[in-house]
Amino acid sequence: MPPNPLADLTRPQRDRLAFVELRARFIGEIGRQDLVARFGIQTAAASRDLALYRAIAPGNIEYDTKARTYIGAAPYKPVFDFAPERVLSWLAQGYADGEPIRLKGPLPHEGSRLPYRLDLELLAVLSRAIHQGKPVEVSYRSLSSGLTTREIIPFALADSGLRWHVRAFDRRSGAFRDFALGRFEAARLTRGAVAEHERADRDIQWNRIAELELVPHPDNVQHRDSIEAEYGMENGVLKIQLRAAMAGYLLRRWNVDCTEDHSLTVAEYQLWLRNRLALYGVTNLVLAPGYGAEATED
Repeated sequence: MPPNPLADLTRPQRDRLAFVELRARFIGEIGRQDLVARFGIQTAAASRDLALYRAIAPGNIEYDTKARTYIGAAPYKPVFDFAPERVLSWLAQGYADGEPIRLKGPLPHEGSRLPYRLDLELLAVLSRAIHQGKPVEVSYRSLSSGLTTREIIPFALADSGLRWHVRAFDRRSGAFRDFALGRFEAARLTRGAVAEHERADRDIQWNRIAELELVPHPDNVQHRDSIEAEYGMENGVLKIQLRAAMAGYLLRRWNVDCTEDHSLTVAEYQLWLRNRLALYGVTNLVLAPGYGAEATED
């Protein structure tokens, strides 16, 4: 095998092989129809791509005759160097799945996120568990207990706007919780059934939809129309529907004053939550400025 087995391939070929690797590594399976649907190619061309990937990366995928699809094998030796942020974007939104290349954008651009540690092999275990509905044994560093070993049943990724989490049932606490991806030290899929009360449809906070009504802060904003225009408010109100489990993150990120009498008079609070009662029963509101409640992030 040459030092760079991708060097002689065309860009479309490399993009298709990158998609094969993403599916196999982070979802755990890849079939011909996945390639056909994604790239609009014929079945025969998809078969050639899969055969080519197997030749370039022997042992990474194996054909499952029972499922009639290719499955990711372990240990996985990646061919492509994907950035964690790109993988997370693909898992969450399903785009940007071509070959990872470091290109400068058409305009100057800088971000403001803090760097965080994320092991892609560990993410691959968690993402496959979400796709397959399996429990995972993890080593995790929580704020309250330090490094512990526990079993979780993850079912969704969640972006708080500041960092990524996995939403899961935690067998150690017997509750649904958010786990920051950067705090995992190890993870492995385990065998065993998932109980009815551990399934995603039993997560009340995840399945409940809260409707928040945000308005310009009555005391901190001199020109209300500026805030109304910035957020596209209608009749002076921005109505947002989101999962109750995500409400605290949004309120903290955007510095929304959640006090009943809009009493947070520091200039950074430019928005006020007008319908405070919408938060009744939401459990992660320790993150909501001026509200305060028990947190469920671990």
